[in-house]
Amino acid sequence: MIVVLLCGACGKKGPPLPPLVKVPTPPAEFSAERRAGTVEFRFVVPGANTDGTRPANVARVDVYALPAPAEPDPRAAGPAIAPPPLTVDEILKSATKVASVAVKAPRDPNATIEPDDPDSDMDAPEGKGLDQGAVARVSDDLDAEVVAPAKRPTRGGSSSSTPQQVGEENPRPLLSPPWIAPSRTYVSVGVTTRGRPGPLSTRVSVPLLDPPDAPDSAEFTYDEAAIAVTWTPVELRGAIQAPTTEGDEVLPSTPIGVELPSIAYNVYDAALDLKLTPAPISKPEFSDPRIAWNEERCYSVRAVETRNGLSLESEPAFTACETLVDTFPPAAPKGLDAVPGDGAISLIWEANAEKDLAGYIVLRGPADGDALEPITPAPIQQTFFKDSVPAGTAYVYAIQAVDAAGNVSQVSNRKQESARD
Repeated sequence: MIVVLLCGACGKKGPPLPPLVKVPTPPAEFSAERRAGTVEFRFVVPGANTDGTRPANVARVDVYALPAPAEPDPRAAGPAIAPPPLTVDEILKSATKVASVAVKAPRDPNATIEPDDPDSDMDAPEGKGLDQGAVARVSDDLDAEVVAPAKRPTRGGSSSSTPQQVGEENPRPLLSPPWIAPSRTYVSVGVTTRGRPGPLSTRVSVPLLDPPDAPDSAEFTYDEAAIAVTWTPVELRGAIQAPTTEGDEVLPSTPIGVELPSIAYNVYDAALDLKLTPAPISKPEFSDPRIAWNEERCYSVRAVETRNGLSLESEPAFTACETLVDTFPPAAPKGLDAVPGDGAISLIWEANAEKDLAGYIVLRGPADGDALEPITPAPIQQTFFKDSVPAGTAYVYAIQAVDAAGNVSQVSNRKQESARD
C-alpha cells in the first residue's frame, strides 16, 4: 500500500521577493597626492556591478574625508575593547564629502549583461558625465582649519614637566612614543541612480604638515639627445643636530625614537600638467629624452617631503619655458670610398643614423687645390653617387650630411681619384 501525505503548505505562494539591487564595484586604483594646499585624487570609474553584471548602476562617484579616529582614554581601566565595525552608511554619515564626479548611467539599471557577454549586447549608459571605466581626476582644497600646525613633542619627550619620583608606582617610560605626523584619510564610493552607495574603495592618507619649501627656479639645457633639467636643492627644515666643525671632539650620534624626514623631487611637464618622474628622485637633476624641435617645453619642480611613509609636495618652482630649436648638425659621414670607372668616378659611404637626416651633399675639387665645391644642387638620399668627369684628371671628393633644419655637418674623409679612359 502506498500512502501519500499531502502537506497543506506545499505549493503555497508567498509574497514576491524584491529584485536584487545592483550596486557598483568600488572605484579602482584610488590614490591621493598632497600638493601644497591641494589634495589631488585619481580613480577608475566603476564599469560593473558587484555581481559582475554591466553596465554599472552608478550615477556618480563621491570622495569623502574620514574623521580622525578617537584616541583611547588613558584613564579607562582594563583592556581596550574594539568597537564593532561600522557600516558604509555609518561611515559616510560621519565623513565629509569633498568631491563628486557625475557618471553616465544606464537607463534601466536592471537591463544588464553577464560578465562573459560581449559589449555589443549592452545598452550603453547615457547622460552627462564620465564614461564608465574612465580615469577620473578631482581635487580637494585644504583650508586653514584642516591644515593646522601640528603639535610636536617637547624636547624632553614628555607632556608633563613634573619629574618622576623615586618609587613611583607606575614609572613612566624613559622615552615618549615616537611622534606621528597628523594625516587625513580619504575614501571614494560609487552611488547608484537611486542614491544607494556601493562598497568603499581602499583608503588613502595624506599628511597635514606644512609643505616643504619650493625649489629655486628650474633651468634646462638641451642637445640633440635629451633635455637636462636642474634646480637648487631644498634644505630640510628643523635640523636634528647642529653641524660640527673640524677639530670638535664630538662623537657621532643617532637620534633615538625619531624617524628622520627625507626630501626628494618630482618633475612636471608644466604645459601638460604631466608628472615625468615615476617616483620622487633624490638628485636635483632630470633628463627628458622627449626631443621635438620647434615645440615649447615648460618644466616645474616640486620638493617632496616624506614622513612616516606619507609624502607631500611643495608649491612648484618657477616654471622654465623655452622653444626647442635644432642648432645641432649631424655627424660627418664616414667610410667614403672612390672607385674609378670609364669616364666616371663612383662614390660610396656609410649612412648616418640621425632620425631627422635630410640627405647628403657631394663636394668636389681639383687635386692641386684645397677648395671643394658642392656638385649636388640639393641633398641626395642615397649613400652613393656617380660623377662623370674627363679621364686622366684627378679630383678630390668629400661628403657632408644635412638635417631637416638645414644644419650641415663637418666634411667626411677625403678621397682622390681619376677616371679611366
